[in-house]
Amino acid sequence: MLLLNISVSKKILIGILAATILSFGAMLVGWTLTEPVSSKGEPILVRIKAGTPAKVIAEELENQKLIKNAIVFRVAAKLQGLENSLQAGEYSISPAMPVRQMLTMMSQGQTAYQQFTIPEGYTVDQIAELLAEKKLANPEKFKALAKNFAPFPYMAANPDTKYSVEGFLFPDTYRLARGTSEEELLTMMVKQFDAKMTPDSRQRAAELGLSVREVIIMASLVEKEAKLNEEQPIIAGVFANRIKQNMPLQSCATIQYILGYPKAELTIQDTEIVSPYNTYQIMGLPPGPIANPGTDAIKAVLLANKTDYLYFVADKQGKHHFSNSYAEHLLAINQVQL
Repeated sequence: MLLLNISVSKKILIGILAATILSFGAMLVGWTLTEPVSSKGEPILVRIKAGTPAKVIAEELENQKLIKNAIVFRVAAKLQGLENSLQAGEYSISPAMPVRQMLTMMSQGQTAYQQFTIPEGYTVDQIAELLAEKKLANPEKFKALAKNFAPFPYMAANPDTKYSVEGFLFPDTYRLARGTSEEELLTMMVKQFDAKMTPDSRQRAAELGLSVREVIIMASLVEKEAKLNEEQPIIAGVFANRIKQNMPLQSCATIQYILGYPKAELTIQDTEIVSPYNTYQIMGLPPGPIANPGTDAIKAVLLANKTDYLYFVADKQGKHHFSNSYAEHLLAINQVQL
C-alpha cells in the first residue's frame, strides 16, 4: 500500500512538473511573440529565398539580432501553424518589431516596398529626378535607358525623338520592392500604359485615322497646355482643326520642352529656336510626346470637341479664351493682358 502511494505521488509530481514546464514554455513563447529585442533600432532588410525552411529563417533573424532566440521563434511559428507558410521576399524588419508581427508579415508576404506617384504631365527628366530624390534609381542610368526603350511596336520613334519612352510612362502610383532596377521601373510603367490603353481606345484612335503614338503626342500637348480638365477636349479640338487646315500647332508647351523648364512668358527668339519639337517652325506634330499624359488628356484627344476654334490664349488664372479667327485672337490677347 505504501509503494502504491509513492508511485501515485511520483506520477502527480511528474504531472505537476510537466504542467509547470508547459506553462513556462507557453509564457516564454508568449513573451517572445509580444516582446521585441529592443525598443529602437534601424530596420534591416532581410532576404528570404523561395523554399527557405523556418529553421534557417529563424537563425538568420537571430544572427541579425532581430530576435532573442531562434528555437523559440520556430516554436512560435509552429504553434501558430505558420511554420510552412513563411513566404520568400525582401522584408524590412526592425529590432523593435515583435515576433508576432514578423510572423504575420512573412506569412502574408508583406515584403518591403516603396511607393511613389508620377503626376500627370511629368517628363522623363522629371520622373528621373523624382526617382533620384526617393533613392529608387540612378537618374542618369534611367534617362540613358529611356532614350531607346521601346518594348511595344507603337513606341517606335524617329531619330529626332529625345526619349523613345516619353509619353508612355503612365502617370500613376506604383509600389516596388527595394533593389528594383531602372529597366524594371521602365517596364513597369510602360506595361501600365499598355493596360490603360484599352481596345476601345485603340479602336477609337483607328477611327480617327491616328496611331497610338500620334494620340499620345497630341495628348501630351493637351496635358501641358490645359490647366483646367474641362478645357482639354476643346484644346484637343483646336489642335485637330489646325492640323486639318495645314496650320502650325504653335504650342508654347513644345518650346518649354525644348528649353527644359517652364518659362512663364516666351519671347519671339524662343519661338525661333531650331528644333524638330518647335511647332512654331514645323508643320504637324512634333517627333514625339513632350510629356506623359494622363487618362483625361488621352480621352480628350479621342473625344475632342467639334468646334471652329483655331486659337486660344490663357489668362492669368490659367483659363483659356478661344477664338475662330486671328483678329479675334488678338482681341483676346489684349483682354487677358489687362
